[in-house]
Amino acid sequence: MVTTPNLVIEEQDEDYDYDASPIPPERYDVVPEGMEEVDGVLVEKIGMTIPHAAVQSNVLFAWRDYIRSTAQGGEVYPEAPCQTDRQKRRPDAAYMSPELLTQYGRPAILPQSYPLIAEVASPDDKAEMLFHKAREYLRSGCEEVWLLYPENQLVMIATAESWQIFTEPDTIATQKVLPGFAIAVAELFA
Repeated sequence: MVTTPNLVIEEQDEDYDYDASPIPPERYDVVPEGMEEVDGVLVEKIGMTIPHAAVQSNVLFAWRDYIRSTAQGGEVYPEAPCQTDRQKRRPDAAYMSPELLTQYGRPAILPQSYPLIAEVASPDDKAEMLFHKAREYLRSGCEEVWLLYPENQLVMIATAESWQIFTEPDTIATQKVLPGFAIAVAELFA
């Protein structure tokens, strides 16, 4: 494991090779399935592969099984939309706490980031773009972001205070949300 103080990544408006659709955000109340709002434009989430989907499922099932077995409450969702400080996103996996469920119920779009989010890198994702996304989630109410890289079997966990890097022999644990949850990195990529 490698731990760094708060990782500094300059905010840049770069072209991330998105497949953009020119639908202005005021023209929709929900984010269409398979899309996110990026810089005011609806873009299709592309590049999902079988390894990506397998890792996404492993994260979702592990978090769900843990909240059920510990009776901590809350719900886990695949690609459920949320509003960040800049746009509407669909994280690959998201945990909604019992407190947020009580406060918001199940809205079409959560008006903030989920407390715990996982993003799984697709082969065409750029690391800088995922770092940018993690920082955006953290600015918008998220307490912890997991970035998972299936091709390298690497996990980064980001909080407002630090970024940690884990590899296949490590066991990772949630830092702020879902106290007591731990899983082997190898199990996430199995």
